[in-house]
Parts: sequence; C-alpha cells; structure tokens
Amino acid sequence: MSAEGPQKDAVSPEIFSEIQLILAEKRTSLATLRTGIAVFALPLSVLGVLVATSKYYEPAQVLHFLLPLLGLSGALALLGTFLVIQSIRHIRRHDRLIRNLKQKYSAIAEYLQ
Repeated sequence: MSAEGPQKDAVSPEIFSEIQLILAEKRTSLATLRTGIAVFALPLSVLGVLVATSKYYEPAQVLHFLLPLLGLSGALALLGTFLVIQSIRHIRRHDRLIRNLKQKYSAIAEYLQ
C-alpha cells in the first residue's frame, strides 16, 4: 500500500469478509421479505373465505366473532406491509454498499453481479 491510500485493485481478505457479511444480511432481508409477504397474504385468504361463505351466516349475528377477526386481519396486514417495506429498504441499502465496493475494488467486480 502506498502512502496515498489503498490502491484501486488491491483486495484484502477483510474486503471479502465485508462482502460476505453484506450478502448474509441481504439474505436475511430477503427472508424477511418472504415472511412479510406470507403474513400479508394470510388475512387476504381469511377474508376470501369469509366472503365465499357469507351466504351461510348473518353478519349481524356473528358480529362478536367478526369484529375481532377483522381487527386481527388488519393488524396482520399492517405487520406484513411493515415487514415488506423494511426489507425492501434494507435490500436497497445492501445493494448500494455492494455497488460502492465494486466501484472501489474493480478486481472483485467480476465475481459480483
């Protein structure tokens, strides 16, 4: 290394470790995205079943069951939305970090997409 800083093509093992860490965090964010989508889809499925079977019950008579179920479904939809938005933000951040490392160290750019 010269006195003016790291060279553009010099890649140390610490850089590879940093990239592996970023990619591991990105995989975690992708798993969170998958979970958020599943949590968001559950209330939609429950509401679909309620609509499909609505001819078999009178909503006014089962309101004491229906309101808590709708409240829980709304909360799950909000949680799913939150998880999806957070994971997308994290994935974008990880992509930006990887892009910066690829620009700084061109020797590793060919190994990363």
